Amino acid sequence: MSYVTAFMTAVPEQNKARYIEMARKSWDLFADFGALEMTECWEDNVPEGKVTSFPMAVKREAGEKVVVSWIRWPDRAAADKCFASMESDPRWQEMGEMPFDGMRMMWGGFEPIFEAKA
Repeated sequence: MSYVTAFMTAVPEQNKARYIEMARKSWDLFADFGALEMTECWEDNVPEGKVTSFPMAVKREAGEKVVVSWIRWPDRAAADKCFASMESDPRWQEMGEMPFDGMRMMWGGFEPIFEAKA
């Protein structure tokens, strides 16, 4: 079965176009390392919570939107190789400054346990 890395962060609304451009550029690199697909999702209907919520998780500030994304890999080894390259492959640094506060980004790797498609 495949492997998934998922990310969530808050992005200033005025940086939406920059974020999309960064996603397009990063897809080329992820694909070079074997990624099968990538999905980026911009907040549309994300309510505030009382105990927990997406906005609370990323410490969303006024004028920001929550972004949730994931990358599907053939296996964990491909994902690990890609993320290890971020320290040494100059193409990552050539992408420039991130259009969001990276300190509030959360990410992790996941093994799918159930999948269904229509």
